[in-house]
Amino acid sequence: MTGPRPSRAADPRPPFSRPSRLDLSDTATLRQLWHLQRAAYAVEARLIGFDGIPQLHESLERLRACDESFLGVRDDSGLVGAVSWTRSRSGVLDICRLVVHPDAHRRGVATALLDALDSIEPAELTLVSTGTANLPAVALYRRRGFVATGECRIAPGVTLTLLERRNA
Repeated sequence: MTGPRPSRAADPRPPFSRPSRLDLSDTATLRQLWHLQRAAYAVEARLIGFDGIPQLHESLERLRACDESFLGVRDDSGLVGAVSWTRSRSGVLDICRLVVHPDAHRRGVATALLDALDSIEPAELTLVSTGTANLPAVALYRRRGFVATGECRIAPGVTLTLLERRNA
């Protein structure tokens, strides 16, 4: 007897959109990003024991004026993840921010954003840094081929891990 194959249990969380560029000149998008990064960096601040993360205290005006390009993903609740980057004249891609709303953790949001970034902005060298004690972020970057190249002390007892990935 044949019939439909059993399906996996449906994920109760809503699916998220494909990553798309964010326009920070749009006030609604800017506010959503600002709220998203405050929620995401609050989690990192707890993980690393340091609430001095600059983006956690960034004003709307400063965020709008940043010289970064952004991709974001949304679900039914709004913007749930974003990645930003800059590119140097020599072609090095620097990931400046990767933020995921706490309610969207473990849904593949960060992976989808990094996949999209790799697709639209291929680079021979990509750089990123994250709090050394932010073990989930360090593990994510390592899974994606990044290797630690050093640490930078930002406050007593608090370090950033510097990572890079070289592509052939």
